[in-house]
Amino acid sequence: MNTISFMSANFVARQVGYQMTEGWMQGQNATEEYFKPAETFATRFEPYVADARAMGFEAFDLWLGILHPGWATEGHIHSANSVLTRYRMPVTSLAGWFGGTREEFEAICRFAKALHTRILAGGTSLLKTDRAFVVDRLTHYGLRLGIENHPEKTPGELLAQIGDGGGGCIGAAVDTGWFGTQGYNAADAIAALQNHLVYVHLKDVLEPGGHETCRFGKGCVPIHACVEVLKKINYDGGICVEHEPDLYDPTEDCRASLILLKEWLS
Repeated sequence: MNTISFMSANFVARQVGYQMTEGWMQGQNATEEYFKPAETFATRFEPYVADARAMGFEAFDLWLGILHPGWATEGHIHSANSVLTRYRMPVTSLAGWFGGTREEFEAICRFAKALHTRILAGGTSLLKTDRAFVVDRLTHYGLRLGIENHPEKTPGELLAQIGDGGGGCIGAAVDTGWFGTQGYNAADAIAALQNHLVYVHLKDVLEPGGHETCRFGKGCVPIHACVEVLKKINYDGGICVEHEPDLYDPTEDCRASLILLKEWLS
């Protein structure tokens, strides 16, 4: 049975009042500054988790804009785990950029273990420059890295990065929205990557060439067909609902998308 989770990056524009007119980093920078003070972290983090729970989600994808090992203290991590435990919201994955140095990647791995998750869904430049180290650290910590597609236009580009899979610890974290942006059928992409799926970011976008996310069924991504492929291949891994609008609160859209997803999976 698939675990369905809430991607906390959905709230990227929350700390700029859903007026993210200057791009992603405007929201990320504001989010990081909001969460960095250790003394206020718990009270600021709790509404994010509580809101996801109120939408009907039972698991949480922790975006590194909210909590990052580059600045998180033991107090931050303890507070995060306490809030997540209180709301019965396990962390199903870490989401974001996992660095370009050994030190950064090692810190991410320790961070994942401290937050009781086994999935890294994002990217690291070390796959190109120090792949053996990545495989070694993933194996050591019992983690899996799902490479998330952004600029990649086809599944073949992801497969080239996955290579031999590092003994099963490297695969794909398919982002259906980015395949939509690239004009590639996301359902076909899932089928092509079925033997390497680590995680699925289920996301719809309004039209190819742009990345304006939307409620499931309102855009160009064949979301229902994606779910049908996941069922056909007996995928039993995690699926997160992802929707990160710049100019409005995604809460109601995420709630509606979750209902649809549960219907399709049943």
